[in-house]
Amino acid sequence: VQLVESGGGLVQAGVSLRLSCAASGRIFRSYAMGWFRQAPGKEGEFVAAISWSGGRTYYADSVKGRFTISRDNAKNTVLLQMNSLKPEDTAVYYCAATYGSGTYYSIDEYPYWGQGTQVTVSS
Repeated sequence: VQLVESGGGLVQAGVSLRLSCAASGRIFRSYAMGWFRQAPGKEGEFVAAISWSGGRTYYADSVKGRFTISRDNAKNTVLLQMNSLKPEDTAVYYCAATYGSGTYYSIDEYPYWGQGTQVTVSS
């Protein structure tokens, strides 16, 4: 499966952004999808994940209540709606896919990755 993220940009704190991940290749609806991010000088971290059906979602504590992950299997797309952005949300955001049924929190669970999209939040 190939993944392409879009929607990043430079915004001020408090506003919203919506990231999109378009998937192609093998059957998209078979994969759980995740969003991760990596800030400069830091390790990559889990942001959110959604099960193959969309029935279960998972969030990092740092984004819970502000970010929402969703998917449209008919359009092979997964979205990350980011509200009330903070400077500490600044990072490169990556979309990832896994065929497994693990915890979804670990980078190691995801064999397929997009190229990333930069999100910069100014104070």
